[in-house]
Amino acid sequence: MFENRTVYLEGAFIPASEAVLPIMSHSVGRGSSIFDVLSFGRTKEGRAIFRLDEHVARFLRSALALEMAVPLAAAELQEAIKETVRRNTLQAGAIKIVGFYPDPSFSLLPPGKPLHLAIFVFDPVEDFGERPLAENEGVTAFVSRWRRLDPRTVPIEAKAAANYLNGIVARTEAKNLGFDYAIMLDLEGNIAEGGTESIFLVRQGRLLTPNIGNILQGITRKSILAAAEGIGIETFSGSLKEELLGDADEIFFAGTIHPVLPVSRVGNRTLPGAPGPVTQQLSARMQEIASGRAPGFQNWLFSVCK
Repeated sequence: MFENRTVYLEGAFIPASEAVLPIMSHSVGRGSSIFDVLSFGRTKEGRAIFRLDEHVARFLRSALALEMAVPLAAAELQEAIKETVRRNTLQAGAIKIVGFYPDPSFSLLPPGKPLHLAIFVFDPVEDFGERPLAENEGVTAFVSRWRRLDPRTVPIEAKAAANYLNGIVARTEAKNLGFDYAIMLDLEGNIAEGGTESIFLVRQGRLLTPNIGNILQGITRKSILAAAEGIGIETFSGSLKEELLGDADEIFFAGTIHPVLPVSRVGNRTLPGAPGPVTQQLSARMQEIASGRAPGFQNWLFSVCK
């Protein structure tokens, strides 16, 4: 149970049941918290965190973009994350770093104080009842009427709680219409991403994905592009018209929890044979990398063993 997990909070390790926040805090009332989500799993050397340095760097960039002060340096935050994993018995799962303002507030502006930090380790299925997905299970998706946040409105590169209302309304619309996931377009009508996921299309063996600029700089997205190029799959990052969803041979989402999530249907269009061969190849490759079985990618894994 999640309540029994050990949580890092402001330099101390406490039961998750004690990690609480006042309802009138600025971060609850105004959405002024930042976060990042990582994954960890088993390798032959023990538990390891996937791309810890990249996630910590992105967390710090989120703070910088929103003019928030983080009380720990990158190396200190990495060690706090490792120690939180060590203090939990999970062999594989997820990690969430949260930076927040705990003091009650009614002001629009955040308090001029450093963020407080919390680190959680959990299993999304066991602790929160997320639906488990089989390795090759496909999901359904549709194009949402809600457009992706534009970089001229807020710093979209920041993983801020307030920004995720955008994905919430899109995913809610999908659920209400009987779909699993939403695909969001940008304001120009180009494919952007899912509610919280990067999106990839495969066309004639070529891997296509929207370019950064109007989307979050996904670490899994970046990893998949590198992994694909390493096994000889041609990649393209750029503007993708909505019509490509009707022409793509394969489509999949990518995120921390599900690095390669096949799409079996988009709207009324069924993708026969999903997951397709390129999707399967990349899924297998990402599993090899995460488990430490892929030569040349060991620097992506950060052991929690002392």
